[in-house]
Amino acid sequence: MEELSKKTFSEKIFDYEKKKEWEFQGNLPAIIDFYADWCGPCKMVSPILEILALEYKGKVDMYKVNTDKEQELSTAFGIMTIPSLMFIPKTGQPQMAHGALDRQGFVKMIQEILGVK
Repeated sequence: MEELSKKTFSEKIFDYEKKKEWEFQGNLPAIIDFYADWCGPCKMVSPILEILALEYKGKVDMYKVNTDKEQELSTAFGIMTIPSLMFIPKTGQPQMAHGALDRQGFVKMIQEILGVK
């Protein structure tokens, strides 16, 4: 999983400073995990996402954003609780999920929101 900075987020996901309307830059659907190192539920989600990143390699891109390091980015997307997970389909609007999901929850969201089997 790649960690995104404000700069890489703008290049790979969406340049929120230049564009008003959502326009996804990626080639594959994506999941972004907004987390912090001190967050217990975030530590539960991280290994699940690492495994899913391998299982869905070439089908879904997985990223993470450290909310402590990237406070401006977190604020821009209204991140108030962590973990917060942004599910980004190839077309259409992203959807947020808040709190720790288990593997089954992630798979369901990947299938339903991202349209990936």
